Amino acid sequence: MNADLAYAELGLDLERRIGKRSAAVIEKHLGITTVGGLLNHFPRRYMDRGELTPISEVPLDEDVTLIARVVSSSTRFMKTRRGSLTDVVITDDAGAGTGRPGTLTVSFFNGHRAKAELQPGRRALFSGKITRYGGALGLTNPDFKLLDGDPDTPGMDPEKLAAMPIPVYPATAKLTSWSIQKVVETLLDTADLDAVPDPLPAAITAREKFVPVADAYRLIHAPHGPEDWQRARDRFRYQEALVLQSALARRRAQLAAEEATARRPAAEGLLAAFDRQLPFTLTAGQAAVGRTLAAELAQDSPMNRLLQGEVGSGKTIVALRAMLQVVDAGGQAALLAPTEVLAAQHFESIRRTLGPLSRDGMLGGFGPDAVQVTLLTGSMPTAARKQAMLDAASGTAGIVIGTHALLSDNVSFYDLGLIVVDEQHRFGVEQRDVLRSKASKPPHLLVMTATPIPRTVAMTVFGDLETSVLDELPAGRAPITTHIVGLAEHPAWATRIWSRAREEIDAGHQVYIVCPKIGSDDDGDFSPGEPEPSAADLNGEKGARELASVAGVVELLRDEPALAGVPVAPLHGRLDPVLKSETMASFTANQTKLLVSTTVIEVGVDVHNATLMVILDADRFGISQLHQLRGRVGRGGLPGTCLLVTSLEPGHPSRRRLDAVAATTDGFALSQEDLLLRREGDILGASQSGGRSTLKLLRVLDHEHVIARARQDAQAIVGGDPSLGAHPVLAAAIDEYLNPEKEAFLERG
Repeated sequence: MNADLAYAELGLDLERRIGKRSAAVIEKHLGITTVGGLLNHFPRRYMDRGELTPISEVPLDEDVTLIARVVSSSTRFMKTRRGSLTDVVITDDAGAGTGRPGTLTVSFFNGHRAKAELQPGRRALFSGKITRYGGALGLTNPDFKLLDGDPDTPGMDPEKLAAMPIPVYPATAKLTSWSIQKVVETLLDTADLDAVPDPLPAAITAREKFVPVADAYRLIHAPHGPEDWQRARDRFRYQEALVLQSALARRRAQLAAEEATARRPAAEGLLAAFDRQLPFTLTAGQAAVGRTLAAELAQDSPMNRLLQGEVGSGKTIVALRAMLQVVDAGGQAALLAPTEVLAAQHFESIRRTLGPLSRDGMLGGFGPDAVQVTLLTGSMPTAARKQAMLDAASGTAGIVIGTHALLSDNVSFYDLGLIVVDEQHRFGVEQRDVLRSKASKPPHLLVMTATPIPRTVAMTVFGDLETSVLDELPAGRAPITTHIVGLAEHPAWATRIWSRAREEIDAGHQVYIVCPKIGSDDDGDFSPGEPEPSAADLNGEKGARELASVAGVVELLRDEPALAGVPVAPLHGRLDPVLKSETMASFTANQTKLLVSTTVIEVGVDVHNATLMVILDADRFGISQLHQLRGRVGRGGLPGTCLLVTSLEPGHPSRRRLDAVAATTDGFALSQEDLLLRREGDILGASQSGGRSTLKLLRVLDHEHVIARARQDAQAIVGGDPSLGAHPVLAAAIDEYLNPEKEAFLERG
């Protein structure tokens, strides 16, 4: 079957099936323009007409759809403005199983219809935003729909009507769930569902006993009972998993089919000399991963590997050894870092680690066989940047370390053999592919992350990469103890923090102070993919809470008696690049004793003498950020301490993150908790494109077995048919799923 014909019905303009007026409303509020787009706008949950919504469970400041019974209704004329106000009290009869009814006041301005229809005893659906006024929860001017005597289902048997679940759709403030339901019902009547092809191979449909795809669309949108939507959802969930996993398997097959230049190890070269001069023994994990990388680099198909390891597990040494193998074989290696601070740190650290093997005058150099390490960032002086670009293009530079500047059109390489991407979550597939295009043949790829990834996320997001894990810390890494400093319950601890910092400094050590903001006028310095604060969070509840800023804390510490005479310096992303480098160099050289910083020191910064990390307003950071930040201390064999300072009351939901970080240093356990607490879309990368999560029905933690089964099927399908020539409908589904607007899940790859 031709793929274009296969998706003809799903690709039709909505207007052709539901009329111009309805199609315009759907496009305006949901951004959906095709039959397939609306059919795949699945309900996010279902409500039982016979059950009322527990009012104690409705979330504040969110759009909700709930079922409730009317207790009373009263109307009065307003004193300060023209018109009337109708207050309707609704109940859940017995809230959340407590046996005590919960009530909510629903207010309507000039609510003539509400006054007439919402009589005591009536049941209705309400849709609107829950707010708090005068200490009580309320709904103002919500949309509503009566459920008893449902006008949309005239003449239906009352018992059958009571059993019909109510689909609740992802809606907007201006377009209610039941308005969407009405349009979808029209579409189910007018669309040629039987012409919609099934992307699932017939053998899988039979094995899993899935309902046909046309029936599944009817059952998920208009179920007669719970078993209907459950069967349909199971089918579409597996279909989504198979399409996603097939896309990844196809990409993996395409990458494996490319021809790379084999970079075989040299018996005597830079890598052998480097290993001889190492002052420590590699951990078993580092040695094992090193052997894997060496073998894959020696192949004439490109290596595509994800290396994940705990903060401080020694990934950089593993990556450097791989780079030296490529240089020994006549190629170049490029290391892509997300920030200039991190790129500069890698540059200094790698030159220092290479010692005399670095051909730049350090420790006399190793002669003609040494490697030149070059730094290339956007803010370098023009002459230095031009020289770095010349060194990369001529092959003089064996290792080129840089930021996004490496991706610019005017940067070229003589023979790019290996790309190392540090902190993968800052770079998408497109950026990796830009670098890949700078090589005459596809280069080998090593992607590193210090944020451990749960297995299901790795299968879902990084399925095009093979995975290695470093899960042991090298000798000399000291344990880090983490404490929550709750200022709400212990206000006196605010001054104790600075005394504690002075104790570390007097013992000859150094201290990091991390703030969520640069100055009083900015919105914070949060990393991509982390939950950004709202304006209310930044300004505090009703303006009472001002978050700590680098500028404010530096000013405060200059007058702090406990830190009198201590050299303090600020560091953040808006500093002049030269000053930024000088500040970091001063801290690394133990001249600056206390560094007040934003999250620019989150990854890669390696100062062995730093033993104390104080994170102010720690509740404003995500779990992975907190885990990364505290990994900056305890790196030189000295025990590290991390203080998570918060003004939130105990029991506040945001303190759960802090409790999790304080309870364990196991990055994999924390990544699992992170996924539970944060919106899945953020983890999977939808936030980078400004959209929602592309996953509709899959939840990577809840449906591991579905993902694993679909992955197995996808590998079998693509293994036997890499071009999917025998599966045109599946290929068309992949193309639809991965169109430019929706390719968010791969953006984290």
